[in-house]
Amino acid sequence: MSLLIDNAVTTRAIVTKRDGRTVNFDASKIRRAIEAALASQGISDSEFVRETTAAVVAKLPMAELDIPAIQKVVEDELMASKYPAVARAYIEYRHDRDRERDQAMDIQHSVGRLLSRDKTVINENANKDATVFNTQRDLTAGSVAKAYALKHMLPPAVANAHIKGDIHFHDLDYNPFQPMTNCCLIDIEGMLANGFQIGNARVESPRSINTATAQIAQIIANVASSQYGGCSVDRTDEILAPYAQINYEKHLRDAEEWVAAERREAYAMEKTRKDIYDAMQSLEYEINTLYTSNGQTPFVTLGFGLGTGELEREIQKAILQVRIGGIGKDRHTAIFPKLVFGLRRGVNLEPADPNYDIKQLALECSVKRMYPDVLSYDKIVDIEGDYKVPMGCRSFLPKWVDPETGEAVNAGRNNLGVVTVNIPRIALEARGSKERFWEIMAERMEIVKEALLFRINRCEEALPANAPILYQYGAFGKRVDANGTGAVKDFFRDYRATASIGYIGLYEAATLFYGPNWEKNPEAKQFTFEIMEELNRCATEWKKEHPYWFSVYSTPSESLTDRFCRLDREKFGKIKDITDKEYYTNSFHYDIRKKITPFEKIDFEADYAKLTKGGFIHYCEYPKLTHNTKALESVWDYAYDRVAYLGTNTPIDHCYECGFEGEFSAKSDGFECPDCGNTDPATCDVVKRTCGYLGNPQKRPMVHGRHVEISSRVKHMDEQPPQNVSGC
Repeated sequence: MSLLIDNAVTTRAIVTKRDGRTVNFDASKIRRAIEAALASQGISDSEFVRETTAAVVAKLPMAELDIPAIQKVVEDELMASKYPAVARAYIEYRHDRDRERDQAMDIQHSVGRLLSRDKTVINENANKDATVFNTQRDLTAGSVAKAYALKHMLPPAVANAHIKGDIHFHDLDYNPFQPMTNCCLIDIEGMLANGFQIGNARVESPRSINTATAQIAQIIANVASSQYGGCSVDRTDEILAPYAQINYEKHLRDAEEWVAAERREAYAMEKTRKDIYDAMQSLEYEINTLYTSNGQTPFVTLGFGLGTGELEREIQKAILQVRIGGIGKDRHTAIFPKLVFGLRRGVNLEPADPNYDIKQLALECSVKRMYPDVLSYDKIVDIEGDYKVPMGCRSFLPKWVDPETGEAVNAGRNNLGVVTVNIPRIALEARGSKERFWEIMAERMEIVKEALLFRINRCEEALPANAPILYQYGAFGKRVDANGTGAVKDFFRDYRATASIGYIGLYEAATLFYGPNWEKNPEAKQFTFEIMEELNRCATEWKKEHPYWFSVYSTPSESLTDRFCRLDREKFGKIKDITDKEYYTNSFHYDIRKKITPFEKIDFEADYAKLTKGGFIHYCEYPKLTHNTKALESVWDYAYDRVAYLGTNTPIDHCYECGFEGEFSAKSDGFECPDCGNTDPATCDVVKRTCGYLGNPQKRPMVHGRHVEISSRVKHMDEQPPQNVSGC
């Protein structure tokens, strides 16, 4: 039976997709294909579209519907129509889509794109320098792994959805070709205390803070080479304090022999303070001079700020002073490690708190080097259940109690990977129908579920010997022998590990239903909350079925902001405020084209984090703030009870030719000093935020849309920010 509803014919029938799935027949897809073919020839004829759609449906073999059968009837109907050129356009479009699908799974084509320096391949990751041999080797291996995985490993529905752009199966160059995990919180405390092994070297517990930081650098390099995502060291100041105490006690013993009694403690502390600074400086340099096996600097985060003891305070100050000092003789801004400073009422938030002076140093560091980001202790506990830094960029672990010990555990836990759903495409396909939107959403989430379960099962096929640092020597907390049967799955099950449901483009989805300025429309914002609630409903249901913590994750989209939009522009054409921008807005962020204050931005975004507990970050963007740290402090203080994780984005570019400090001018082929016109990367330090972390876009070029979370800077504060909150 066929019906004409809203100018589209619909019928109660089942269609078999190319990947073997069966879905309900939807004639609106035929209508959209005919409209697109007409538009490609500059023709607008709604009556023709309606009549042709109805004619196609009337001729379809409803008992045996599949995609080739539908396409053939559409082609025949168009060929017999008054628009034969439209028929050719439709046939060519289908041919191009089929060819692209085949090419995505063709190893020779995939490697060929790399050899031809396709920018979407060589610039996919802003943390990889594609000019060096080890990165090129990794990209070559990744090209082969992606094509092989799409053709031979991923479930057909997942591979098809990824190629089309309905979803994105992240890190296809690593997983599933290898059973590698994503990001983690390294159990540094346990590894330093109990010793570990890298290669043939058995490393004992360190006897000084200098040795401890050297070991941490080696651990980070090895962990980063054994997974594909970021890694973090939580509570760095508190973990390292016992090793600084060993230095202090050594110096105190020396003082007993050489220093007058009344000066011994001061002498020992002065020497220990120097040891601490040297150790933290060495860690900074070692991380920034490391290359992992995949050709990039380890993506590592250091969390600190909550320790109140004398040694913890000295470690916190050293971390910040080293970062402020910069790298090398030109004092370049260090890209890694990412620094996350913990704010806590009663510790460092207010002037009466014992560590308030360190907060002031953190503010100075943030306006000069863009890090540290800040975590609001009370808010992160409210959202996640306990306090911890993210794993790398923004992936958070929920509170988890070990069923064997009854104790909460964070260090040593990890994430098994991300699959992101293209929310704007669902809204585009719904064509204004909320009912259809939720139907398509349900279909997509079934594919996301299949993709994540495949990803998890693939990770469980690893053996402890595949990544000894993770499974045998303590980075993942537990330790098993190389031949432990079924040992790897024990690191993930009982909800110990997370698997992430990513999303992108809430702004664009709401715009399609409510217009481009919907942010102050309560109904529109509620619609975006309902999208998030549906993602969470799926995560909750999947957790009941499987022993893993499925979490909703604000994808740091990097090149995906470009890829999804590009694919949708090809499919639906240029749509104002949606695909014409050439990027999609990351996660729940406010439209970057609009000018608002940091306080308005925080208020708008505050309620989203509790719906995306698996990963999130908020940003505020400012002009140069080195002359006015009080302005930034006013935002940090305002954010404390509202958002859990806040990043600073402020211009810190530096020209070594003329001495300019501020924001370089963006050009089509790079960046230029606005004072002297210098564009030489060797004498410029251009640093921008890239979806949660810093990058040097002159050394690592970016595809269009890479920086949409933070680029095209809107002046959210006056050029001369005032000293108070109300006028900021």
